[in-house]
Amino acid sequence: MRQYIEKYLLLIAMVLGISFHRQLSVLSPAIPYLLAAMLFITYCRVRWSDIRPTKFHYILLSIQYGGSALIYLALRPFNETLAQAAMVCMLTATATSAPVVTGILGGSIAVTAAYALISNLSVALLAPVFLSLIGKSAETVSMTTSFWHIFRSVMPILILPFLLALLLRKTAPTVHRKVQSAQIISFYLWAIALTIVIGNVTNYVQLQGNGHYRLEIILAAVSLVICLLQFYFGRKIGSRFGQTIAGGQSLGQKNTILAIWLTQTYLNPLAAVGPGMYVIWQNLVNSWQIWREKRRN
Repeated sequence: MRQYIEKYLLLIAMVLGISFHRQLSVLSPAIPYLLAAMLFITYCRVRWSDIRPTKFHYILLSIQYGGSALIYLALRPFNETLAQAAMVCMLTATATSAPVVTGILGGSIAVTAAYALISNLSVALLAPVFLSLIGKSAETVSMTTSFWHIFRSVMPILILPFLLALLLRKTAPTVHRKVQSAQIISFYLWAIALTIVIGNVTNYVQLQGNGHYRLEIILAAVSLVICLLQFYFGRKIGSRFGQTIAGGQSLGQKNTILAIWLTQTYLNPLAAVGPGMYVIWQNLVNSWQIWREKRRN
C-alpha cells in the first residue's frame, strides 16, 4: 500500500489540490513552514565537507542566475507575466529530491547533493535581488527596502534549517541520526505542500475567469520548453565533467514548491502557473528517465 501511494503521490496531490482548491487556499500560510521542515530534514544528511564548489557547480550557477535574467529581459517586451514565470522557472533552487533521483539513475549523489545545497543557500541571497527589481513590492517601495523585506522573509526558510541541522549534529547527535534516517518524512511533507500550492494556483486561475486561458496555455508551453532545455543543457555540461546525470538533475529538477510560493507572494500570482506546470513536466521527464534506466538494466 505504501509503495502504491508513493508511486502515485504526484497524481494524488494534483487531484486533491484541484478538487479541494477552495478549502486548501486557506492553508497557504503553512507553505513556508513546510518548506523549512523539508529542508531541515534534508540538510541533516549534509556536512560542511559536502559543500565543495567546483568549476562544474559554478557553471551551473551561472546558468541558473544569468539565464533567469536573460530570459526575463527577452520575454518582458511580449508579456510581463510570462517573463516572470519563465524567470522563476530558472531562478529557483534545485529540488532537495534531486540527489535521490540521481542515485536511481546511476549518477553521483554527492555531486548533486552539493549543488542542491549550494543552490538553495545562494537563492536566499540572490532571489531577493531579482524579486525586488521586478516584483509587485517594488512598485510602492524603494529597491533597498523591498530587498530587505524579501530577504527577511526568504532567509529563515532557506538558511535557518541548515544552521539548525548543523547545530543538532553537534549538540544532539542521537536525535540528529534519527532525523537523518527519517528522510521519507520530507517526501510526505513535499506531497502536502504540493497539494496546497496546486490548490492555490487552481483557485487563483479560476478566479481570473475565462480571459486568461490563452496566457495560461502559453505559460504551460513555455515552462515545458524551459524544463526540457534545462535538463538537456545540464546533461551536456555534466558530460564534460563526467557527471551527465548529475548535471541534468541539478539544473533541471527544481524546488517548485519554493518557486510557486515566491511567485504568489512577490510576483503576479498568475505567473505561478508556469512553475505549477513545471512540476508536472519535470516529473514526467524523471519518470521517463527512470523507466528507461530500469528497462536498460
